[in-house]
Amino acid sequence: MEYNKLKSSDLHKIKTLGHLKAAGYQSKSIKEELRENLIQKIKAKENVFEGIWGYEDTVIPDIERAILSRHNINLLGLRGQAKTRIARMMTHLLDEYVPVVFGAELNDDPMQPLTSYAKELIEDKGDDTPISWWHRSERYTEKLATPDVSVADLIGDVDPIKAATMKLSYNDERVIHYGLVPRSHRSIFVINELPDLQARIQVALFNILQEGDIQIRGFKLRLPLDIQFVFTANPEDYTNRGSIVTPLKDRIESQIITHYPKTLEIGKKITVQEANLTGKPVDQIHIPELMKDLIEQIAIEARSSEYVDEKSGVSARLTISAYENLVSAAERRLYMNGESNTVVRIADLIGVIPAITGKVELVYEGEQEGAGLVAYNLIGKAIRTQFVNYFPSPEQKKKEKQGNPYVLPLAWFGEGNVLDILASQSDKTYKQALHAVPGLEEVVTQLAKNVPEKEKEFFMEFALHGLAEYSQLSKNLLDTGLQFKDLFSSMFDMGSGDEDDFEDEDDL
Repeated sequence: MEYNKLKSSDLHKIKTLGHLKAAGYQSKSIKEELRENLIQKIKAKENVFEGIWGYEDTVIPDIERAILSRHNINLLGLRGQAKTRIARMMTHLLDEYVPVVFGAELNDDPMQPLTSYAKELIEDKGDDTPISWWHRSERYTEKLATPDVSVADLIGDVDPIKAATMKLSYNDERVIHYGLVPRSHRSIFVINELPDLQARIQVALFNILQEGDIQIRGFKLRLPLDIQFVFTANPEDYTNRGSIVTPLKDRIESQIITHYPKTLEIGKKITVQEANLTGKPVDQIHIPELMKDLIEQIAIEARSSEYVDEKSGVSARLTISAYENLVSAAERRLYMNGESNTVVRIADLIGVIPAITGKVELVYEGEQEGAGLVAYNLIGKAIRTQFVNYFPSPEQKKKEKQGNPYVLPLAWFGEGNVLDILASQSDKTYKQALHAVPGLEEVVTQLAKNVPEKEKEFFMEFALHGLAEYSQLSKNLLDTGLQFKDLFSSMFDMGSGDEDDFEDEDDL
């Protein structure tokens, strides 16, 4: 049976160079390996990058074209755009196993030995040279570029301890301790955040990309390294930490620009897929589709906010962490009240503020409270944006002389009534509080279409939040939840120094 038709179980029976030759093994470069396997998957209509959403018509076709062209790749984009994940998934395009010379430091191909050790072993043992099999999952090396990375880390250096132990001259190639790049021979090698690498270190990569040459302490080494390089970087103009030196950029054949999800629906798919809800009672917590929309809308608002540094970007990790915190807020309430199930609340969004503050870079860094205030207002903007998808604009209805559906609830608050929505409130108390507001249930049943019965109170609360965001009500943040009251009475309270009131966004 020819080599290409052998199963992985049969491959492991091939233990010497002679057996490998008899099976008809032919060496091929890693770029050729990636190319051939990609062609097979394209023909079979298989998706190599499973779970990468929003790149089907943009980034992924560019990557596939680069692989077909046998190019090294630079993935250029802001943080949280799945650059590293894409690089890791490229291992799926490698052959499941490849043969290596047993004991060779650089995983030499038995047919094309690279190191002096492998060459001498094959010369000595011939067809009896032992081989081992290397799985594709091990053929991946990743290095985060930091200013302290040295040439020795990446390329290698002379090892005086090895020279003394083996009693070798410094002129002997065996005294070299190889760095990460030579050790990635026949592998995918990824350098994350390439601009952070010092310029002199980037220069050391020139000849490797072009000729496969490396130079260590004056040794004249000609090592035709077989490596698929993948680099990741933030846009050069967006970072003050460094840049990719022009000659190196010129040697990276394909530069592919990544991007954030272009639609809210794509963002939702990514968030739900990536959120870690292991061990959580997800079957006991109902999450309305609107809440998933709100989580994504927060990130969308952040990416266009004047208070958030657009050059830094807003990672998809924001929505993932926020979604996890949202579920945890409902889970905590479930345990506190000993209830069998619950529905998430709009008020639970207060619990996602810690997930937002660590994921956005402010244009003007101030006190710690500044990030929290921006996060709070991003939530408010998300509610305002989504509100008109379900209810008529309160501002528009206020201008109309008749038919304002919000009159009864607003009048109730105008009489001095106050409504508290607390984080730990039981479902029963929560529902009683909302139904105590006259006309609020009718707003939902008459205006919001196709609302499931279990989500009625959720939408009733959403209506109150929407009225507050459209300046029809006052919404104040309490230590344990939220408080709604009449807007005008709230203004008088603020004049008396109510410390629980948050500033309006215009005051930021």
